Amino acid sequence: MPASPPLAEADPLSLSLCPARVHEAEGRARRGFALFQATRHDGPLVWILPRHAPQTPLLRGLPEGVGARLYLVRTQSETDLLWTAEEALRCPAVGLVVAEPGDPLSLTAGRRLQLAAEAGKTTGLMLLQSGQGSNAAETRWACEQLPSPAPDSTLQQWELIKNKKGTLKLWTVDWHGETSAFHMVSAAGERHEPAETPR
Repeated sequence: MPASPPLAEADPLSLSLCPARVHEAEGRARRGFALFQATRHDGPLVWILPRHAPQTPLLRGLPEGVGARLYLVRTQSETDLLWTAEEALRCPAVGLVVAEPGDPLSLTAGRRLQLAAEAGKTTGLMLLQSGQGSNAAETRWACEQLPSPAPDSTLQQWELIKNKKGTLKLWTVDWHGETSAFHMVSAAGERHEPAETPR
């Protein structure tokens, strides 16, 4: 039985996505993870999803400062979605590109996205169903919500399950979704002081 990844320490930088690369997030809380990352990237934010997607980010419910910078793009087909993601990643002015492909990402598609991110020096985050990622991804995160001990608590577990340049780790965070501030939660469930993310 494989050992569980270590519970990570309260280092805000360890939750940062490597720039100019494309990353992946899966699990029920993957959109929350994407919004958290959006608070940590300056500049325009491009969010791409299929036209038939039943849910879209609501401007009034977004973290502080995200809604004013968000460009929501809905595409007719999977081909259009991947093409749009590539073009957005090639734009140096864009801070973060989030895309929600409906189909598994092929190795070819993953490599094309990485080349686009390198060309534009832009960070990408693909939100996928479990098991639909590409081997070309820089990192892959498994994101789940956890039972909360209090009504105002919003516990989430973000686990780094693939990392081309480092170790695998697991974070339990209490993030209320309004700003980039968050609490790290220890294994015993004790909260630390809020960690303001670096700019």
